[in-house]
Amino acid sequence: MYSPDPGENLEEFVLKPAPQGVTMKCRITRDKKGVDRGIFPTYFLHLERDDGKKTFLLAGRKRKRSTTSNYLLSTDPTDLTRNGEAFIGKLRSNLLGTHFTLFDNGTNPKKRPVASRQELVAIAYETNVLGFKGPRKMTVVIPGMNLDHERVEIKPRGDHDGLIEKWKRKNMENLLELHNKTPVWNDETQSYVLNFHGRVTQASVKNFQIVHDNDVDYIVMQFGRVAEDVFTMDFNYPLCALQAFGIALSSFDGKLACE
Repeated sequence: MYSPDPGENLEEFVLKPAPQGVTMKCRITRDKKGVDRGIFPTYFLHLERDDGKKTFLLAGRKRKRSTTSNYLLSTDPTDLTRNGEAFIGKLRSNLLGTHFTLFDNGTNPKKRPVASRQELVAIAYETNVLGFKGPRKMTVVIPGMNLDHERVEIKPRGDHDGLIEKWKRKNMENLLELHNKTPVWNDETQSYVLNFHGRVTQASVKNFQIVHDNDVDYIVMQFGRVAEDVFTMDFNYPLCALQAFGIALSSFDGKLACE
């Protein structure tokens, strides 16, 4: 079986879509140790290799002095700073914590339009009508692929032409809309369940699978808990590791809409 390896260039690897036909199996560990880690834990993403070893890919941490949820993502587990060399992207929510956007490490177009940032993924959570018990609904919007299987660049010039805004206006040209698969109620366990084929062992409202409406059997991404602070995250083409990690981080965020 083909097992992709980041090799020398980690930044290139985490931005590259998963090879077609290969499921990238990863795990996320949440580190809550330290004084403020309980509120601002660090998340580490590792690629699980066929030989049982794990390869570090990304780290993410919530920023402290930010009005909305704002995560910094880095290819260095020890350097989670905005100005660090390893800074690769950031995930930012709206005030309500219902919409999230993942940017690459480009600059804000208002500050420097030349090297302006790309939007790599947007996640919209629907407030749950059933209160806290039922499964939550999420919509994931990602840039589409061109004929060479490269990601279409989405570089908004302002606040009104980003992924979330395009999706709200149903302007989906060059974009893909994905949803979480609806879990089925299981009488035995008295809970909503999805089949994770052994990759997820603990029930949690945060477990999810992302699919396209046209083919609900093709799991673009799945995420779920295996221990208190350990989660599996598997993704397929056309997602890259950075996009999948951003989607997973948004689901950790503890706002009302997503609990």
